[in-house]
Amino acid sequence: MEIGVVGKPNVGKSTFFSAATLAPAEIASYPFTTIEPNKGIAYVKTACPHMEFEVSCDPRNAPCENGTRLVPIELLDVAGLVPDAHEGRGLGNKFLDDLRQASALIHIVDASGSTDIEGNTCGVGEHDPMEDVEFLEVEVSHWIEKIISKDWVKIARMSQYEGKDLEKLLYEKMTGLGISEVQIMEALRDSDLSDQPVDWTDEELLTLSRKLQIKGKPMILAANKSDIAPKENLEKLQSLDSYITIPTSAEFELALRRAANADLIEYEIGAESFTIPDPSKLNKAQLKGMKHIQEVLPTLGTTGVQKCIEKAAFELLNLIIVFPVEDENKYCDNDGNVLPDAYLVPNGSTAKDLAYKVHTDLGDNFIRAINAKTKRVVGADYVLENDDVITIVARA
Repeated sequence: MEIGVVGKPNVGKSTFFSAATLAPAEIASYPFTTIEPNKGIAYVKTACPHMEFEVSCDPRNAPCENGTRLVPIELLDVAGLVPDAHEGRGLGNKFLDDLRQASALIHIVDASGSTDIEGNTCGVGEHDPMEDVEFLEVEVSHWIEKIISKDWVKIARMSQYEGKDLEKLLYEKMTGLGISEVQIMEALRDSDLSDQPVDWTDEELLTLSRKLQIKGKPMILAANKSDIAPKENLEKLQSLDSYITIPTSAEFELALRRAANADLIEYEIGAESFTIPDPSKLNKAQLKGMKHIQEVLPTLGTTGVQKCIEKAAFELLNLIIVFPVEDENKYCDNDGNVLPDAYLVPNGSTAKDLAYKVHTDLGDNFIRAINAKTKRVVGADYVLENDDVITIVARA
């Protein structure tokens, strides 16, 4: 699964992406800095089971830092979106095509109001960020509507007159969009439209498209530049009942992670504070910048970047973390690596689902699983719980 970082130009999308991944991305204060999508790996956190088992771990795909496991999730930074992008304006068609890959979206909103609707720089507080929330909803909804409205008459007639399931027809139509049949069914239910699809108007199709976006491309708001944002802007964004809104300073997070990576400060991802063990290691400008962040960070709580990623993973996508091992007594793989891997899987996944995620052959030859924490044998339909440690037993 990928999380898309979206928004209008010049609001800090690439800064957010770089802060979350430490992957290189061009950052500049002018629109359309990002042309090609940037891909990188961010992490969500959980306590490493090695603490509970009182063993030393040998991480392979998910680093362990001070007892905290950092589990990878893909992040996608796409080109900026402007009004009427669904009609091809700006880089709209490319943006929306890139968006197909994302399972959830983090909408970076300039909470400071210092960029206009086109992404051009203006004075702090001169633009209302609520307009940005609305326009992005409209653009994504229109994009989905354009996809489903093509051949709609044929689809509607097949459903209404031939008795075919509308959700299945829409699923076939939307293949490649990353929206499941269950999500389509839920969107149809929530749209509260008539049972006569041949009579649905363009406005009703747009209503359905909005529900499809909510179900299939759920979105969180990152109220970026919150360190300079007018209080009323943050209050308005956080008052939106239909969104999780996180005050964010991507610039702070990027500076902190780069400084920590260079051993200039001590900072754990997502922490509320950091320390400067040896100020003499920093030049005058660096020290001034770090002191400024230390002064402002308590008013924010955290920089918000890590919180956005974890809210998107655990609440929007409803993922959990599991640890597959090959020896349930030593918690290791066949090479003796203890707790080598950690995977994100959808909540509700079964032991057999995990087997397939690890390797197709394990799924095809599944016999049983063992819960390494309880030492109990469980079947293929055992529903995984967060932080489960599971051994898969399969035919050789």
